[in-house]
Amino acid sequence: MILLLQGVAWLLDPANWADSATPGLLSQLLGQLGITLASIVVAVVVAVPLGVLIGHTGRGRLVAIVASNAARALPTLGLFSVVVIALTLDPQWLAPVIPLALLGIPPLLAGTYAGIEAVDGQVVDAARAMGMTEWQVLLRVEIPLGAPLIVGGLRAAVLQTVATATLASFYGFTTIGNSILLGPDSNQYIPMIGGSLLVTVLALAIDGLFALLQRSSAPRGVSRGARRTTNAARGRFITSPAGTPISRGN
Repeated sequence: MILLLQGVAWLLDPANWADSATPGLLSQLLGQLGITLASIVVAVVVAVPLGVLIGHTGRGRLVAIVASNAARALPTLGLFSVVVIALTLDPQWLAPVIPLALLGIPPLLAGTYAGIEAVDGQVVDAARAMGMTEWQVLLRVEIPLGAPLIVGGLRAAVLQTVATATLASFYGFTTIGNSILLGPDSNQYIPMIGGSLLVTVLALAIDGLFALLQRSSAPRGVSRGARRTTNAARGRFITSPAGTPISRGN
């Protein structure tokens, strides 16, 4: 408990946020966010169009599931070693982005095609019957209605990526992992605890923001519209407080 309090005090000390002989917490935080953002952009470019295509056409679902499961099974630290050490990439910042993007693709791909696929087929057929083209059906019906699941996949991808980005410090990149590595390297466990707390707070803050975004991404009136449709379909029936249909009578 004492070490935890000391870690909090170290984290709140302004001197630890400024650069000195080593990057301060502010530089580490910006490095962590920069690597995460670049990785998520790559994952979005790859996973979202592929997930939309699979969800809209229904083709390639099995291949996507197998590929996603295989990507989840890949050891992230091993990927870092292969990409950073075995490959010579220019610019160098691509080295941590590639393995982290591979980590973010599976949940984003699964959320995207699940969101598109979950849209009621009758709604899609009605849109086509109104004369909408396939692009209009996709952009004006399927993506808006599937947005909560798509954002949910993005939320999972971002959380996994921002937490795992600390591993980039093992290979010379500036992230919050720099502070965490001070513990084993120099027996300074207070910075290690402070860095771990900072990563935890960062992940929780991002999760909260995406939870709000996911909640607000559903089109307005979708739930109410479904409820009104259900009541209209009942015709002469109303619902008792216990939930049992009761005939209105004549």
